[in-house]
Amino acid sequence: MLQHTEERAELAYVSSLHDIDRTHLTVAGGKGANLGELTRIDGVRVPDGFCVTTDAFDRVLSADPSVEARIKRLVGLEPDDRDGVRALSAEIRQAVERLGVPAELAGAIDAQLDRLGARGSYAVRSSATAEDLPTASFAGQQDSYLNVPGPDVCRHVARCWASLFTERAVTYRLRNGFGHRAVRMAVVVQRMVVPAAAGVLFTADPVTGNRKVTAIEAVLGLGEELVSGQANADSYTVRDGSVLDRTVAVKRHALHAAAAGGTEQRPVEPSRQRKPVLTDEQILRLAELGRRIEAHFGRPQDIEWCLTDDPDSAGGDFRIVQSRPITTLYPVPAVADDGEYHVFLSVGHQQMMTDAWKPLGISMWQLTAAGPMHEAGGRLFVDATKLLAAPPGGWLAMVSRNDPLTGAALRTILDRGDLAAPLPAGPPSQGAKPGAAPQPAVEPGTTARREDGAQPGAAAARGTAAPVPAGPEPLPTDPAIVAELVARSEESIEALQRDIGAQRGAALFDFIRADLTNGLKQTLFGPRSHQVIMAGMDAAWWLNDHLAEWLGVTNAADTLSQSAPHNVTAEMGLALLNVADAVRGHPEVVAFLEEVENDDFVAELVNLPGGREARNEIRRFLNWYGMRCPGEIDITRPRWIERPSMLLAAILGNVKRFQWGAGEQRFEQGEREAREFERDVLARLRALPDGAEKAAETKRMIDRVRTFAGYREYPKYAMVSRYLLYKQAMMREAQYLVEADVLDEATDVHFLTVAEFQDAVRIRWVDPELIRQRKADFVAYQALTPPRVLTSDGEAVTGTYQRDDLPAGALAGIAVSTGTVEGRARVVLDMAQADLDPGDILVTTFTDPSWVPVFVGSGGLVTEVGGLMTHGAVIAREYGLPAVVGVQNATRLIRDGQRIRVHGTDGYVELLD
Repeated sequence: MLQHTEERAELAYVSSLHDIDRTHLTVAGGKGANLGELTRIDGVRVPDGFCVTTDAFDRVLSADPSVEARIKRLVGLEPDDRDGVRALSAEIRQAVERLGVPAELAGAIDAQLDRLGARGSYAVRSSATAEDLPTASFAGQQDSYLNVPGPDVCRHVARCWASLFTERAVTYRLRNGFGHRAVRMAVVVQRMVVPAAAGVLFTADPVTGNRKVTAIEAVLGLGEELVSGQANADSYTVRDGSVLDRTVAVKRHALHAAAAGGTEQRPVEPSRQRKPVLTDEQILRLAELGRRIEAHFGRPQDIEWCLTDDPDSAGGDFRIVQSRPITTLYPVPAVADDGEYHVFLSVGHQQMMTDAWKPLGISMWQLTAAGPMHEAGGRLFVDATKLLAAPPGGWLAMVSRNDPLTGAALRTILDRGDLAAPLPAGPPSQGAKPGAAPQPAVEPGTTARREDGAQPGAAAARGTAAPVPAGPEPLPTDPAIVAELVARSEESIEALQRDIGAQRGAALFDFIRADLTNGLKQTLFGPRSHQVIMAGMDAAWWLNDHLAEWLGVTNAADTLSQSAPHNVTAEMGLALLNVADAVRGHPEVVAFLEEVENDDFVAELVNLPGGREARNEIRRFLNWYGMRCPGEIDITRPRWIERPSMLLAAILGNVKRFQWGAGEQRFEQGEREAREFERDVLARLRALPDGAEKAAETKRMIDRVRTFAGYREYPKYAMVSRYLLYKQAMMREAQYLVEADVLDEATDVHFLTVAEFQDAVRIRWVDPELIRQRKADFVAYQALTPPRVLTSDGEAVTGTYQRDDLPAGALAGIAVSTGTVEGRARVVLDMAQADLDPGDILVTTFTDPSWVPVFVGSGGLVTEVGGLMTHGAVIAREYGLPAVVGVQNATRLIRDGQRIRVHGTDGYVELLD
């Protein structure tokens, strides 16, 4: 999607840079508009020049219908059709260059050259309208030419026009959804600067994102070799008026302007090869210029500069030849504007959903959470500054245990003294090792604690066994407690379903807010619900710690919790096996489902032999689980009941992989393995000194795990059940807005917050520009990768696994479900496309409860995101799948189809071929 800007003034076919500013994007292109804007900044010197506008480009192309016809043919090409793209783009370039510059336009260009000094040489540079934008740089997609003699400028203008259709530019547009004629080409012509040195300056560190660090790269001569990656550059970093670091490259050759035009490479004198390109004084002066430019544009900039041999006062020896936004930086939460130093933790990494959210989803989750959450880049973050700056305690140990990469990043911040806080006790962050105790995945806005008030897992973090709980238990091991909580929640959901249908208009939103407080939050954060969850976790920690100490058994709770009752997410995966049973015996139904292309197929099944049974079973599944979907914590995501075709790959995969009755068989198998393991453990304990007492206490903890562990999955199920009812009611209001011509389509409300949506319903008006901008922002946010830890300086602080016990080439991660499995890796990014054979290992970025139907048919699990108690880890243990999560870049480092070995006990993955 292109950014369209209203023009401040009509521009001719050729216009001086001094007559152009940032409002002239559509006629001067990104580079031209930014250069014109730069001429308006005090103290910033830009080589004089002019712009051949996009109107001239349009005039030339429209003069030959055959060129327009060829451009239209580009639309039908696929970006991977390299031969087709190469051939057609070459045809278009040749045709554009043959058209050349019309005589009238050439006269206007010559007049500008006379103003600049026709005997000089020039830089002729392409400036497309989809170039140097805040959301897309298009860097390097079109051509530019240096040291062009005056008589040759017009020919090179035509070459710049033609470069809009290079193979790389056409492929880039095809991949990113830009129309070939929606992008227009201007050309910037500037007096050639013959520099002693040149380079680039980033007003934010392009690697870490730190907005307070300036990064500079410099080479001798022209900067073209640096931009093209053909020369080693000096690099300097600056912060707060000081040069922090410098790396001086060996410079054996440099690019210079040739006497006859163009450029040539020349050797560097041996005495200069190891000297810095810039002095400290020049580095600091250049950094100050960068900050001035950044302040003018209002965002971090990627700046190209030249250093001339004719210095004058106030840094006049530097010439700025380009400035564009840095499009790869992750945004910083707005709360960081208060001038204080903040440390933010990603909510998406905790909740296993790192995709960008739409505004309605973000605001609904903020209303759901127990504490404040801050938006940045279409994701949510929690401000952890106060927790991190608190006196030493177990909080960082808990975070490190659940997600070692986050823990390592936080320790980096503390070690540097950014918060001037004492370092909390606990081991260095590392991949989870044998005997590691599960830690809680904190639900929205909460910090989990043990029932006795101690920080969870602190004892295990110190490497010692947790003490046996003493005194009367606040919570008896009684399955009726879980049954009562579930029944109470189900009654509340039924009441919501009954009452919400009567709500209309703005009052609906007040009703939803009241239900969030009095209904949903009671399930998520109510004391009894929290107590049950922690009882199951505490028992699991106790079992892992003590059985590792007494028997040398690793991660015992993984096996002991298999097929635990009341696990609604695990039951969902098995229920989809029952759907496969209803489909399997009817070939016509299977064939029909294999060809489905829409979401109306459920009703159509009744027309096929055996279709009624299949339809009824699918409807039964959707009645229980239709509120779920990938990324379900974003209320705007389509639910299975809205788009049942998302389940087809899992249903058909189950038909192919399993025999009839597999759901019940798998549950019974898990239950049997847990009971057999329990008998073995208890028998071995009784043979130890004080064995009877150890066995009795272990039995008590096993019963607590099996009684309470399954409930861990219920609160989120209840939450998305309510979310579906909220969504259905709100979308009815959205449809009313469409019928009143307030919105173009009902899903436009996804780009409003809850409060804005309520206002739109009340006043019957929405700013269409706000919707358009939010849609554009969402597209840009989707391309960003959120960091686990982000500071108010914009720095994405990364952590690493500090392990020395891995085989060569192994990928480190967090051990979340015990066992070892070897098989074929299936790299799957979309659950609806999952097609696994028995024994295949699922490799993906993240999983949430909606991925459970895929778990059923896999032999193991590897994810890039996750922790010991995130939902994917819990279900992997429930199903007995060896699993390693938190494997950085797993979907890129592991090839689809590659044979791998997953060490779910030790927390790493081996690549076998």
